[in-house]
Amino acid sequence: MSDDYIDSEGFRANVGIILANEGGQVLLAGRIGSKGWQFPQGGMRKEESPEEAMYRELQEEIGLGADTVDVLGTTSDWLRYRLPDKFIRHGSQPLCIGQKQRWFMLRLRGPDELLRLDNSDTPEFDRWRWVEYWRPVHEVIYFKRRVYARALHELGPHIFPDGLPSQPRWWPKRWRAVFSKDLAKAGLLREQTQGNSLDDPPKGA
Repeated sequence: MSDDYIDSEGFRANVGIILANEGGQVLLAGRIGSKGWQFPQGGMRKEESPEEAMYRELQEEIGLGADTVDVLGTTSDWLRYRLPDKFIRHGSQPLCIGQKQRWFMLRLRGPDELLRLDNSDTPEFDRWRWVEYWRPVHEVIYFKRRVYARALHELGPHIFPDGLPSQPRWWPKRWRAVFSKDLAKAGLLREQTQGNSLDDPPKGA
């Protein structure tokens, strides 16, 4: 983390990658030594632009080069989340209390075989899968859910120009209320396509 950029408020600059396939599914990767799933992401170095950091992380984490993806869009601003206190390394300097992220929507240009998780000396992931559009909001660790929902809402029109998929039936009411509040504040509330999501409720939702 020594090369990473942490701002004066304690937020680590970071990029997040939503990789979609031609069917509108998105890629989730599983961290080594963990049951958790997440989008590829990584810290920005001080000298990097968000786009430069995105291409570096894309290559390091899932083995894709710039010629294997189409960049469809990026979030208009930084999306922030704070770390729960138990995840903060209070003895470190500068102190990092959370992340501020620029998110990118990409489309894979080619077969799944292009994906590689062993492209660095210290791989972060050991498995991946394609999932329905909203499922990452459930799969990710709880304190990242609001950022995931916000990024998916903002960038979704790039792959669903006729309207985003319906929110899954299994989303608890409290999630809908919080996400709607975040979107209204950001001016991102939109019409969704009609009908129920085909994404089945995960166990324990």
